[in-house]
Amino acid sequence: MYLGAAPGVGKTYKMLGEAQRRRQRGTDVVVGFVETHGRPHTAAMLDGLEVVPRRILDHRGASFTELDLDALLARRPEVAVVDELAHTNVPGSRNEKRWQDIDELLTAGIDVISAVNIQHLESINDVVEKITGVPQQETVPDRVVRAADQLELVDMTPEALRRRMAHGNVYAADKVDAALGNYFRIGNLSALRELALLWLADRVDAGLQQYRLQNDIDSTWEARERVVVALTGGPEGETLIRRAARIAARSSGGDLLAVHVTRSDGLTGANPTALAEQRRLVESLGGTYHQTVGDDVPAALLSFARAENATQLVLGGSRRPWFSSLLGPGVGAGTIRESGDIDVHIVTHSEMGRGRLPQLRGSLSRRRQAYGFVLAILLPPLLALLLGLGSDTLNLTSNVLAFLLAVVVVALVGGLWPALLTAVAGTVVLNYFFTPPTRTFRISEPNNALALAIFVLVAAMVSSVVDRAARRTRQAARSTAESETLATLAGTVLRGETALPALMERLREAFGMTGVCLMERVSTDELTETWRPIASAGTATCRRPEEGDAEIPARDDLVLVLQGRSLAADERRLVGAFADHAAALVDRARLSEAAAEAKPLAEADKLRTALLRAVGHDLRSPLASAKASVTSLRSGDVEWTESERDELLTTADESLDRLSRLVDNLLDLSRLQAGALPVFTRPMALDEIMPAVLAEVGDDSGKVKVDMPHTLPLVEADPDLLERVIANLLANAIRYSPASRPPLLIGSALGDVVEIRIVDRGPGIPAADRDRVFAPFQRLGDTDNTVGVGLGLALARGLAEAMHGTLQPEDTPGGGLTMVVSMPAAAPTADKAPVPGSRERSEAETGERE
Repeated sequence: MYLGAAPGVGKTYKMLGEAQRRRQRGTDVVVGFVETHGRPHTAAMLDGLEVVPRRILDHRGASFTELDLDALLARRPEVAVVDELAHTNVPGSRNEKRWQDIDELLTAGIDVISAVNIQHLESINDVVEKITGVPQQETVPDRVVRAADQLELVDMTPEALRRRMAHGNVYAADKVDAALGNYFRIGNLSALRELALLWLADRVDAGLQQYRLQNDIDSTWEARERVVVALTGGPEGETLIRRAARIAARSSGGDLLAVHVTRSDGLTGANPTALAEQRRLVESLGGTYHQTVGDDVPAALLSFARAENATQLVLGGSRRPWFSSLLGPGVGAGTIRESGDIDVHIVTHSEMGRGRLPQLRGSLSRRRQAYGFVLAILLPPLLALLLGLGSDTLNLTSNVLAFLLAVVVVALVGGLWPALLTAVAGTVVLNYFFTPPTRTFRISEPNNALALAIFVLVAAMVSSVVDRAARRTRQAARSTAESETLATLAGTVLRGETALPALMERLREAFGMTGVCLMERVSTDELTETWRPIASAGTATCRRPEEGDAEIPARDDLVLVLQGRSLAADERRLVGAFADHAAALVDRARLSEAAAEAKPLAEADKLRTALLRAVGHDLRSPLASAKASVTSLRSGDVEWTESERDELLTTADESLDRLSRLVDNLLDLSRLQAGALPVFTRPMALDEIMPAVLAEVGDDSGKVKVDMPHTLPLVEADPDLLERVIANLLANAIRYSPASRPPLLIGSALGDVVEIRIVDRGPGIPAADRDRVFAPFQRLGDTDNTVGVGLGLALARGLAEAMHGTLQPEDTPGGGLTMVVSMPAAAPTADKAPVPGSRERSEAETGERE
């Protein structure tokens, strides 16, 4: 891969030169695609090279030439030359991008030589636009270029490139002046050149790190300045970071890395809030933040620095007082002693020497430590008094064991430091009262001195073991609590719980906070940021994240704010899991809302599409029949007989009736879907509407067997709508029933429901299609479009449900289909009876609906 800072630096020339060199060496080289841009020197480099003809594609009335990928794969050379890696192929090509064509060549075992300019790399495309003001439409992912086995920079100074342009070696003469005054200005070219050099340096550095890792090289190679700054979370952190940033800035391309060392047991005295602020400062200065684990801080720092091939290490001067050096060398001295070839900078700051010695605190609660110190003060004198009473029968060994038991008791109660105090006090008491010569601090026999020394050593070791066991117990308890909390959190995901307030309340209870709030950044300007709460629990009153005691970022625009107390480092990690889950819930809720908003639109679009597809024929058919009949009657060229005239009028009348029913069905279906269909229900008898139903099916009414008992209770329904439902279903049954087995219309009562069954002996409907048959414009493969657009069953079910009834299909015993209309029975009242003459009211209601 040949990488250039700008067009015209000579990438294609270099690429073809490499192809010529390989050809002369005997390699099978083929030119798949090269763009010379009319440059004579570049075109001359093609002499002697085999060129695969380009593929011609037509697009929008113009012809374009592209790489013929199939021809190149069929030719199968050892090496293919393919120029312009970031090129976008003409629509109609196999791949969208040329680098995808190259991927296919590589997969086929063909080596490729290609070229690309730095402005086409995806990661820095926006930077190039800011520099040059020219947006780049064609980009290539960085990983494609980084994957090259060899990457060579074609470099040229801005002045040399501008001279090449002025001599006409890059662009035509009429374009030179505009190019030199815009894209090819000295500043632009210098910036692009620096971008190319730095990007390639990063790639080379990654290869160097890989080489060092593979060959187990631990020593520092000062190929590039890398400055590591050690952070403790103390107030001096900002000073150290800025000092380290200035050191890194002195060398072009220097890296800044910040590292914080935590102890392996998870206990740390660092302020999490201060570390978070320092991390933001490091990242704002272009550095990276890291954390490493180690009980030996100097060793952990140097190990990290060597792993990152760092050349310099920045530490702050010790905050401990001057006399603390008597307790041992500090972190700075230990780091300098073991640093080897890494330069160590000790930076002075205002907090030097103002710190305190480390607090002597164990892993037990303060109450237990207090009890331990009380025992440490009381047990030695009491034990000395008791042992003094038996001084005639006890020897020094017994006395030492008794005091050792006291040390163990105190360690079990109060931990390390009370036990050490007991050990020191016990040594003094044993030496003064029980070691010859008594009542003095002198020891006459070496064995006694050895016994006291072993006593102190054993006491210290026992105290340390007890304290460590208590620490591990606390860690285990915390880990168990964290595991249970995370398991509960995972359970909410598995159970599909999505309520943000419930998650906020669970978080508040788990960490004992007074308030928890999830806040979202609404807008940002140069001076202020606007936030709004999304969900909260407890007494959260924050209007900005800074008002809380702790803030955990969920993502760039979401922050989890907690009120009540500060969080420890290990707690922040656990709260981070809640923050991530909260962000996922917000995204899920918004996606659900978007899907809910889109669903009616999709359904409406689907219905509209089906309507246009189905109605396109069914509206034209009756209109065409009526139009043809009327046109024929009005024609003066033909003398129609009376019978022919009646037949044409009948055809026009039937076509217009079909058209009227179709429009009525469409209007009623649209009203049903909009919830605007008026329904006037009243108690009514089924035999009221039977004459109208049979009249609706016309001449076929004689084929129907009706079994409607007079003892049926009244139903609560709209007479007009119920008539349309039954007539529609009955017409379908007549259509599909064989002539020898007419359909049945049966009424029955079951509890507070009256069922009307329309039974046919036709082919029936498969169980898998029974839901589909009620969809609008659905005929289940019917090819006869003369009977409507497939609205009948959909409209029938909709009308039944509008009257609080149901319509369900069932199998007819012996074959066929039974449609069951279930309507609620009217409440029995003494003053209501069947009203045979209620048809007029139904017609009035129909008029009101119209």
